[in-house]
Amino acid sequence: MDLGLRGKRALVMGGTKGLGRSIADSLAAEGAALVISGRDQGRLDEAAAKLRAAGAASAAGVVADAASGEAMDALADAAVKAMGGVDILVLNHGGPPPCTASEMKDEDLAAWFQVIVRSPVRIAKRLLPAMRQQGWGRIIVVGSTGMQTPIPTLALSNVLRAGIWAWVKTMSGEVAPDGVTINVLAPGTIQTDRVTETTTKRAQQQGISFDEALAQAAKEIPAGRLGTPEDFGPTGAFLASDKAGYITGSMVRVDGGRVRSML
Repeated sequence: MDLGLRGKRALVMGGTKGLGRSIADSLAAEGAALVISGRDQGRLDEAAAKLRAAGAASAAGVVADAASGEAMDALADAAVKAMGGVDILVLNHGGPPPCTASEMKDEDLAAWFQVIVRSPVRIAKRLLPAMRQQGWGRIIVVGSTGMQTPIPTLALSNVLRAGIWAWVKTMSGEVAPDGVTINVLAPGTIQTDRVTETTTKRAQQQGISFDEALAQAAKEIPAGRLGTPEDFGPTGAFLASDKAGYITGSMVRVDGGRVRSML
């Protein structure tokens, strides 16, 4: 299916690996121009070269740390300079350390509020006016199924992602008349470094091996397996396309059926 993304300009945060990279790969395959961000210029350059080889109209990497609001301003400006504008913004970043609600620390709550809520809102607000003016734009927040069904060992993530989810629901209604959509793309258990981290924590808490914890997680998924980045990225490309133009303010799960809720 041709998603009509050739020539669209996308900024993908955290685009060197994992979920961000999976979306960047899918956008590249559709011929979009890309700017990806991360914290290591060498990895960014390597990823950008692979994205160009995969079909991206252009691809460049910009170092940016989501813990800094000023870095978000610079990233937005660099992407506009490199591509002439940004049509698609993928908000993606690392996740906070696993913990239970009882273990949650005030300093972690403050630090990760910047990464998960303030920085994404800041860069989105910087890029939204141009999207609204041109009558077309897409913002995709890489979230978590914990935004719908809290995950016991990810209390920090549960609490803070609820905040960005509320922003998505609120802002999406404001910009929908201007042809801009904002959605959450929520992964289940996808094989990334983050899942390795959370599975390790789970194994420690239960006194079992890592492999046993991983097998246990797979049994909880109706699909019978963990997801792969290749399962995730194409859905992001679809949400970025005209074909998803009537989907906004929504949470789209890619979780193999793990969340059983009907809401």
